[in-house]
Amino acid sequence: MSPLILAVDTTHEFGSIALARGDQILEEIPLHAPTGFAHVLYRHLALLLDRHRVRAVDIDRFAAASGPGSFTGVRVGLACVKGLAEAAGKPAVAVSNLQALATFGAAPLRAVVLDARRGEIYGAVYDQAVRLVAPETVAQFPAWIATLPEGELEFIAADFTPFRAALAGTRFARTSLVTAPRALAAAIARLALDAVPQDPAALDANYVRRSDAELFWKE
Repeated sequence: MSPLILAVDTTHEFGSIALARGDQILEEIPLHAPTGFAHVLYRHLALLLDRHRVRAVDIDRFAAASGPGSFTGVRVGLACVKGLAEAAGKPAVAVSNLQALATFGAAPLRAVVLDARRGEIYGAVYDQAVRLVAPETVAQFPAWIATLPEGELEFIAADFTPFRAALAGTRFARTSLVTAPRALAAAIARLALDAVPQDPAALDANYVRRSDAELFWKE
C-alpha cells in the first residue's frame, strides 16, 4: 500500500495542511493565519485526521515546508512535524517552498518567485524534473532576472503582480507567467513521496536569508 503522508506549510500568512496516500491527495486545507499558526495549526490537524479516521501513529511519513518565508512560521511547521514524527516513530522530510512552486509549471525551465519583502524576492530556477538549476537566493527582482539562464523559461508565483512591471524592456517581456495556488501542502506531500526520509531531529530550516537578529547584530 502507498504510504500515508501528512504535510504542513506554515511559512507564510497563507498556509495549508494536506493528507495524501501516495501521490493521491486525500484532502488539502488552506489556512489563513495573519497572526501566526501556533494557536490554530493543531486544531486543524486534529480535525483533518479525525475526518479520515487516521491517527498520528498511522502516518508513514511527515513533511514540512522548510521555507523560505516567515522565520517564525518556518519554525512552527518544522517543530510540529518533528514532534509528531518523533512521537510516532516515523521519518520526516523537509521540502523547499520554491521547489513546491516549481511543480505547478510546465516549461523546461521554471523561475519561481516568492515575495521576500524589503523590496526583495526569494527566487530559484528548476527544470521539468523539479531539480535545481539556479540556486535559491534572495535578491532584488531586476538584479535576479539578469542572472537567469537562457532557454525556454516561465515564471511561477502565487502573485506576480508586484514584479510584472520589471519585465518590461527585458528579454522576459513576453515570458509566460504561471499563477500557483497559495496552498502548497499538497505539492509538498507529493515531493515528500520521492524524497529521502530523514530522522525528524535532522530536519533543518531553509531560510535563504539571514534573520533580522543576524543582519543587525553588532559586536
